[in-house]
Amino acid sequence: LEMHTIPPDDKPTYDMICAADTVGVFQIESRAQMSMLPRLQPRSYYDLVVEVAIVRPGPIQGGMVHPYLKNREHLRNGGEIKPEYPALNPALERTLGIPIFQEQVMQIAMIAADFTPGEADDLRRSMAAWKRKGGVERFHGRLVNAMVKNKYSAEFSERIFKQILGFGDYGFPESHAASFAKLVYVSSWLKRHEPACFLAAMVNSQPMGFYTPSQLVQDARKHDVEVRAVDVTCSAWDCTLEPANEEARLPSGIYKGQPAVRLGLRLVGGLPEAAALRIEEARAEAPFTSTEDLVSRARLGTLEINALAAADALLPLAGHRRQQVWEASAIKPAPELLKAVPTHETALQLPDTPEGENILFDYRATGLTLRRHPVALLRPRLARRGLLSAGELNALPNGREVAACGIVTVRQQPQTAKGTIFITLEDETGPVNVIVWKSLRETQRSEVLHARLLAVYGVWQRSEESGTREGYGAVRNLVAQRLEDLTPLLGRLGTSSRDFH
Repeated sequence: LEMHTIPPDDKPTYDMICAADTVGVFQIESRAQMSMLPRLQPRSYYDLVVEVAIVRPGPIQGGMVHPYLKNREHLRNGGEIKPEYPALNPALERTLGIPIFQEQVMQIAMIAADFTPGEADDLRRSMAAWKRKGGVERFHGRLVNAMVKNKYSAEFSERIFKQILGFGDYGFPESHAASFAKLVYVSSWLKRHEPACFLAAMVNSQPMGFYTPSQLVQDARKHDVEVRAVDVTCSAWDCTLEPANEEARLPSGIYKGQPAVRLGLRLVGGLPEAAALRIEEARAEAPFTSTEDLVSRARLGTLEINALAAADALLPLAGHRRQQVWEASAIKPAPELLKAVPTHETALQLPDTPEGENILFDYRATGLTLRRHPVALLRPRLARRGLLSAGELNALPNGREVAACGIVTVRQQPQTAKGTIFITLEDETGPVNVIVWKSLRETQRSEVLHARLLAVYGVWQRSEESGTREGYGAVRNLVAQRLEDLTPLLGRLGTSSRDFH
């Protein structure tokens, strides 16, 4: 961040965050944040503060989310928010009449129920204790009775207490949300304006967050960032930036002038960092001339050179992957006396590996591929089954019965979802968000928990937002009615999902 000064007039807007897309904007947030983005449409920094705080178990359980969004939509359409009790404006005006932060609960208690500052702080500590004994419930009589005594209706008083009660299931202080929102804004700004730098930093920080390196790389490439493969002749341990090949840019030219990202040796499975550093040191002295030269000067063992060959990282020295593996397996440690003596053997020329096998080995060695997406190879078979891609689904209106298929990348089962599981599928055109109700989860538990390639038959849902064509809202979900495990179609391809409970 020290390298990037954000212009003061470059305010955080919904358009900027949408341009940054969902990947990387809310790295440790749930899909609920991403689904809410087009509904909330943040236009200022404080909107992001609310965005961070509102999708939490506390506000959700307290029934604060929909009233806030309803008020915001009303305001966006030129309406006016008329407070039920103007006396509470100092506490609630900034969040459109809905308590979202712990500090607001303290203010309400002091304004409406005559709590002393000490009592209000005791209430705050009870909210922070979450579901421990002696929590928020013990304040019910004190708060509600005092509000009714002060001319607030019983219905309103009970509603306020219900919202406060929700904070016992995890709510945010405003100060916490404000600092978090700054990270959201900076992440969005970097991803929008410096996407190559953002990608390199995110991959170098793994494991973290919601997305795998594979998803991060795929998203960056879709946004016109050039990503280059791991290569012993130029890769460092970390991902680095290199001058881009402007002629190779995608037609959109969105990020013209951006550098290319060179994937780092850290992605090579089975390669220790110490070995990567020895490669960098030896390369700094002189370029490698052959696989044998690399092994000799970087002092690589059999396992280390084989790991590099499996990752296709020896391409400039040995040719295609099959040739690399052959050369790596033929190199044996020489006796100390003969270590500096080169050997000269006639090279055996082998045919290249088929594309499908190369993709399989890419995933096995680095967890990602710069070749075609695995589902792209299966598309003809999936199409014959009537299974649509994410791109095809996105063109359909709300309420259409559809079927889709993709690799499972994320499973989520939030405590507030009452048994519902949210699954993210991925294919060559993008992600599909799937909702699996508790009843279907129970009847098809094996498919939900174990499938790596999942076919989903159900109803395509789209939200309704102001300014969008009817039936074509920005929030899109596939509500599952039946699931089919198609993992056998992946063959030996190994994939994994990130599962959150």
